[in-house]
Order: sequence, then structure tokens, then C-alpha cells
Amino acid sequence: MAVPAVAVVVLLAVSWQVGVGGPLLGLDRWVRRAVHTVRHDVPSALPDRLGHLLSDLGSGVPAVPVLLLAGALAAWRWRRSRSGYWWLPLPVAALTAGLIPLLVVPAKSAFARPGPLGEPLTPGQWGWYPSGHTATAAISYGVAALLLARASGPRAARVATAVAALLASGVGAGLVWSDFHWLLDVVASWCLAVLVLWSLDRWLPRPGAGGRQASGSSLR
Repeated sequence: MAVPAVAVVVLLAVSWQVGVGGPLLGLDRWVRRAVHTVRHDVPSALPDRLGHLLSDLGSGVPAVPVLLLAGALAAWRWRRSRSGYWWLPLPVAALTAGLIPLLVVPAKSAFARPGPLGEPLTPGQWGWYPSGHTATAAISYGVAALLLARASGPRAARVATAVAALLASGVGAGLVWSDFHWLLDVVASWCLAVLVLWSLDRWLPRPGAGGRQASGSSLR
């Protein structure tokens, strides 16, 4: 229970600070200045290209297709294992894809936080908090890894989890490096993803479990 508890506390604290313009936002400004200093000292354009590439991995394409493909592959493997709920990964993947904007868009509209470049929001424009690309990457790749982990052995499950964590971290880093988001925008979306993944991991049965909820967690 410590993992979701920490995620909730961090999410509430960050949201409060963003909402009131509190001193924690100084961390955002400090990180941005540090990133700009590093970018100025690196003559190569390669890190900037890498930052944009990583940021793009948090777009709906490719993140959502990867999620849906993982759901289909997991369903196929569950069926081979003669699980009574072999079809379950398919609606889980589809519902997850629809859940992401429901989590992010209302918060963006409510907080209406300007981005790092300081451009004023136009009427009806969403803000930058929390980061939609980070949420899309962390939740899509995370749920994809969870579905595949349920249908794989321990070693493959660890690999899938590690890949998902690296992708989610890389997208967040790319967004901050490229000046697309503040650090706290990214942190908030990571917290949202942790809560979604923890809840799903607790609820989703394992193949061959006869539809009963499995005890324990596969994301360790």
C-alpha cells in the first residue's frame, strides 16, 4: 500500500502547489535553468533530436496502438493457456485508451497552467498540467507490459516491466529537455499512471485463475 499512498500524496501536493502558485514551482524553474545550461554547453544537436523523438513516443501514435496490440497478444496467449477469461485483455486495453483523456483533459482545463515558454492560453485552450504525453506513455506502455506480464513467465514479465518504465521515464525526460513541459507536469502524470497500474494489477486475474483475483502483485 505504500506505493499508491506515496503517489496520492505527491499528486495532491504537486496539484496544490500548481493551483496556488506555491514555492514548489521553484523546482520547475530551477530544473529548466539547469537543462538550458546543459543544452548550451552541448554543441551537438543530437540530444535535441533525441528529446523530440522521446517526446513523440508519448503521442497517441505509437502508444495506443502498442497498447491495443499488447491486449490482442495477451488475449491470444491467455486463450492458449485455456483461461476462462481469455478475452479480458482486449476490453482492458480499449478501456485504458479511453481512460487516459478522461484523467488528463479535465485537469488540464481546470488548472490551465501555462507551459515553460510562457505563452498565454487562448480561450478554450487546455493547460500544460498534467502532461498528456507522459500520461499516455506511462499508462499505455505500463498497461501493455502488465497484460503481457500476466501471460508470460517471470523473466519476460520483468523485461516488459523494465521496458515500460524506461519508455515512460524517457518520454518525461524528453518533454522536459525539449521545453515542452515543466518537471511537475511530468511528475503528476507519473503519479496518475502509478495509481492506474496499481489498481489494475490488483484487479486483473491471472490466466488459469478461473477469473478469481490473483493475490499479490506482478509489478515488483
